[in-house]
Amino acid sequence: MFPILYSFGPVRIFTYGFFLALAFIAALYVAGREAKRLGDSPEQIYDLGFYIVLAAIIGSRLLHVVLEWRYFASQPLDIFMLWKGGLAFQGGLILGVPVATFYIYRHRMPFWRTLDTLAVGTPLGQCIGRMGCFMAGCCYGKACSLPWGVTFNDPNTLARPQGVPLHPTQLYESLLTLGIFMVMLRLRHRQKFPGQLVGVYLLLAGAARFVVEFWRGDDRGPVLLWGMPSTQVIALGLMLAAVLFLGWRSRAVKVTAT
Repeated sequence: MFPILYSFGPVRIFTYGFFLALAFIAALYVAGREAKRLGDSPEQIYDLGFYIVLAAIIGSRLLHVVLEWRYFASQPLDIFMLWKGGLAFQGGLILGVPVATFYIYRHRMPFWRTLDTLAVGTPLGQCIGRMGCFMAGCCYGKACSLPWGVTFNDPNTLARPQGVPLHPTQLYESLLTLGIFMVMLRLRHRQKFPGQLVGVYLLLAGAARFVVEFWRGDDRGPVLLWGMPSTQVIALGLMLAAVLFLGWRSRAVKVTAT
């Protein structure tokens, strides 16, 4: 597609970086609006979001580097070239959750309500971020002969092979996370217990990633279970953990109520 959004002499603005910044801004904006609706401080959400963004970028990049270590071992400087694309969502989640937990407890914010607030805006950020992946050509799909197959011809694209129609897996996940965002907007008005929104988000996000993985064509780490690569196994584990979490929160609230 269009890996470079703007180029003037030595100055380059990479499309992936632009969409990534837009994704974080959108997610925090929605979370801030949700905090205001609940009577909480949007400013605290923005401060928390800043640290989560840093943790998410670091964690996502580290997991991506681990999964594609064969490439980065020969090109170590590319590890720091985030503008070229290459962030694994699960890695951001793995590092972002403990950072968020520490911040929330440190500043005595309402724990479950804060996580639910963040869960409302996060899928919108994912939706926008995957558009950036599509423009950069990372997270590309397998070759296909379907009418909506996308051919990447730009010499700067990360998609392989070039000149061959591929599944637009980035757009698949972008559409699915947009759907998750719509679910979050509706569910926030029908929430039955604290923690439900973040639990449902994790379940749906894991399911979306698990499904899209069947059409991914890039390197996603070693095969670990039933022919599934490590990223798909992580997505499956996230789904199962979310189901257990929702059951635990539901029972805990019922016990407290009695």
